Order: sequence, then structure tokens, then C-alpha cells
Amino acid sequence: MTNTPPLLSLRGLRVSYHTRTGPLSAVRGVDLDIASGEIVALVGESGSGKSTTAHAISGLLPPGGRIDAGRIQFGGLELAALSEKELRAVRGTGIGLVPQDPAVSLNPVQRIGTQVAEVLRIHHLAAGRTARDQALELLARAGLPDPEVHARRYPHELSGGMRQRALIAIALAGDPRLIIADEPTSALDVTVQKGILDHLQTLARESGTSVLLVTHDLGVAADRADRIAVMSRGRIVECAPADRLLDAPREAYTRQLLAAVPRLDAAPIAPPPTKGGPPLLETEHLTKDFPLPHSADGTRMLRAVDDVGITVHRGETVALVGESGSGKSTTARLVLGLTPPTAGRIRFDGEDVTESRGTRLRALRRRAQLVYQNPYASLDPRLTVGDIVDEPLRAFRVADRAGRAARVTGLLDRVALPGSVLRRRPAELSGGQRQRVAIARSLALSPDLVVCDEPVSALDVSVQDQILHLLAELQADTGVAFLFVSHDLAVVRQIAHRVVVMRAGRVVESAPADDLFRTPAHPYTRDLLAAVPGRTRA
Repeated sequence: MTNTPPLLSLRGLRVSYHTRTGPLSAVRGVDLDIASGEIVALVGESGSGKSTTAHAISGLLPPGGRIDAGRIQFGGLELAALSEKELRAVRGTGIGLVPQDPAVSLNPVQRIGTQVAEVLRIHHLAAGRTARDQALELLARAGLPDPEVHARRYPHELSGGMRQRALIAIALAGDPRLIIADEPTSALDVTVQKGILDHLQTLARESGTSVLLVTHDLGVAADRADRIAVMSRGRIVECAPADRLLDAPREAYTRQLLAAVPRLDAAPIAPPPTKGGPPLLETEHLTKDFPLPHSADGTRMLRAVDDVGITVHRGETVALVGESGSGKSTTARLVLGLTPPTAGRIRFDGEDVTESRGTRLRALRRRAQLVYQNPYASLDPRLTVGDIVDEPLRAFRVADRAGRAARVTGLLDRVALPGSVLRRRPAELSGGQRQRVAIARSLALSPDLVVCDEPVSALDVSVQDQILHLLAELQADTGVAFLFVSHDLAVVRQIAHRVVVMRAGRVVESAPADDLFRTPAHPYTRDLLAAVPGRTRA
């Protein structure tokens, strides 16, 4: 480091939120510097204040949030003293933000290409056809395949990973001096994650762009950051060069975080699966076609799932892995009857449920539950946490009010949530807390199968570790089966008995987890494993 003034400097930053029960202190005196061209990772548990710090810097605190004290200096400007109009001039060309949740950050009624081009127009960087052409280039740089096709699509027509790449393109559009990346790759598979992080790292090294990388993934921090700042309860408890912090952490809290990081060489925690017996779930030649928008004759189709056969036994965890858009989440939706297949059969506990409707479909959904990827969009914002977890019990008339209340309290306790959240609403919870609520809800009816679609991708490593152990304990106690959709192969290594690797809608490899991780047979599987962050420190 030189004596050059830092690009960003925080001193004594304090941020609070106004709640119904009074002010809630979220950031409590943060000091942090970021130099030009430096990548600083801000890590910590969900609710530690790291995202609030990022939003305070960019002037995008949610309603009820306010800066109580401290200084935020960026390139000689005191950001905390700027008006909203002045902040808008800084955002985009000075500071680019990659938010965590693409589902609520993209305009649902505008095409993706239009939203990227809009940034160029707002900041008078390009107009007309030039803006459209540059938007395609930005989408390509962010790793979106076939940008000419996907630029014409709306957010709901893209996978979660594709939407996140569109947000990254928007953040890059103004060629900012600082990029604040708030969990920028939590929804992405490891190969695309590697490409995105490679690009951010290249920007920092070649053009002097600084990066504040907010992440719960210590593997990513280890691979990418020059320095790591660890937050806990609104304070930075440790900040040091990445190698030094990871090799010799000073604080017990940092050591606890490092111990919870999933590793490819760690011992699996999955209990031994039930032996023998017929499959609980079986698919044969499962196929799903979707019409492509804007085709000339309206008949062009995209084959999202192509001749897929999977089997899940009772007490077994089968992981579906692959890149974003590989068809793994669509396969999960087909299994649950949330979308009809184009071809193929689905059997559940020996019964053909491919075309189930009405009462039969309702019976299936009692026995097969879903944990969604997105904890922000999957919970009703109008309901309290207690009502959300109680909802399936009420719908299927399980127990009386007192019995349901006891069941709800027990479920929240099992997913490491205190009873005090019962009367709170989703907006008052962190992302990790919301996902734990979603997991509790999925377990309410004691299902035979739980389809987990990226269930821990939004959680910090310590809570992720708790949830994975919880799932393993539930499986050992009840024999529940899991179809576990994930792009995180280190997590899959911990929890899965068998792994099914998908690419472009097809299964390219299926094997017991031990065999696949030890001797992967397909080149694509080997590429996925090679891209896992933190391998060099495993």
C-alpha cells in the first residue's frame, strides 16, 4: 500500500433502522478503507451489517434506514452529505452496485437489453442503436450466453443465474471506479461464478477499478480478495490481508467461520441411506419444451429438459448439479407437478403421477414439499413468521390451534430461529433468516420428499452448516428423502449420497457421491470441480 489517499474511506459509520419496537442499530462504528484497484471482501453472518454497510455507501438504504453518524468519503466527496440528485450522479459512473436479489432488482415489464441500455442513456454514455449494441457487449462480458436472444427476454423468462448476470452487466455499464458487489455470485454455478469473478478481478488489476465484495462465501474471499474484513453484530472484528487472516485468524469468531466452510475434502455428514425397497421417486424419459418468444412462426421450442431419468429412494439425498440453465430447477418443478412435462413419466411411491390433477395432486403435494431458491420472493410479506409456518398445517387441517402452535415453535427451533421471530414479518428478517423460515414451512407436514432448490445459497457459512446438519439429522430421524438442487459442489459433497450432473437439459453423469468426487468420468464434471472456489486452500 502507498500513501495515496484511499478511493473509499469509512470512519465511525453508524446506521440504524426504525422499527415498530424502536430503533435497531445495524452498523456500529465501522472504519474501512479501499484503495484504487483493491479488492476488499466484507464477510460475516447474515444480519452482521455487511449489506447495510454496502447500501449506506451507495445511498440506497431501504425505508426506515438512516445514517446516524460517521463519514463516507469517495474520491474526495462526502457521500453522506449529498442530496439524492447528487447521489444519482455518483451512482453508475462513480459507484456501481450489483445487488443480491435479481428477482426484485430488475424491472419485470422491461426487456433485459433495454434495462442495460437505459443506464448508458441516463448517464449520456450512448444512445439509440449504439446503446443497444453496447448493451449486448456488456451482457456478453457478464457471461450471459446468446446475448442477442436473451436481451429480448423479460426477467421472468431467464434463470436466476442469468438474471444475476444481467445485473452485473448493468453495474458495469457506467465503467464505475468502485463496484459494490453484494453477494454477486450466490445464485451462479461455479463455472460462471469463476468467469464473473475473473472479470471483476481483471477490472481491478488493469483499470484500477476497486471492488467491495460482500459475501458469505469464504472460498470466494480467499481466492479473490486482497484484504478481508470480518463483520459481526454491526462491527468489523478483524481486518487483514487475505492470506494472513485465513492462515492465522486472530479472533475466535473468524476461526468459527472458517471451521464452518464446506470443503470438497471434508467428511460427508449425510446419514447412511435406507437400503433396498422400491424407489420413492422415479422419472423416465422426462422432457420439457418451452416456446421461444419472438420466433417467426411461433413454433420454435427450447428443450429445457431432455430425456432425463432420475431415481430417489427413501432416506436418500440425490443432488442435481449443473450450470445455470442446465435444466435442474425445471426438472425439480416437473417432479412436483408445478409444470407439466412434454413427454416422459413420473412415479411417486409406485404410482404414476405424471398427469395428476385435483385431489391426487393435492395428496402428492402433502408428501412432496419444496424449498425455493429465493428467500425474498417465496414468503408472503403480509403474514407473520408464525402464520407462514402454520399455513400448511391449517391448509391440511393438522391438529388444533394449540397443537399447531407447538409444532410451529418446534420447527423454528429446529432451524435455529428464536421464538421472538414468530410475530415478525419477512421484511424484518435477514435473507438467511427468511430462508430458514421457508425450510421450517417445508417440514411442517412431515413430507416423504423435500425438493431443495438451492436451499442454502443465501445463507452465511455458519448458518449454512447448521441447516445442512439439520437436514442430515431429519433424514436420520425420519427417513425423509431429498432432491437437492445446487450449484455449490462443496455443499453437495457434504449432503448427497448420489449426484446427477446435468448440462443443456441432459444428464451427462450419475454416480455415487464418493465415486463422482474421487474420479469424475465426464470432462464437464471435471470442469465443475476445477472451478470450485477455495480449492487452493482446501
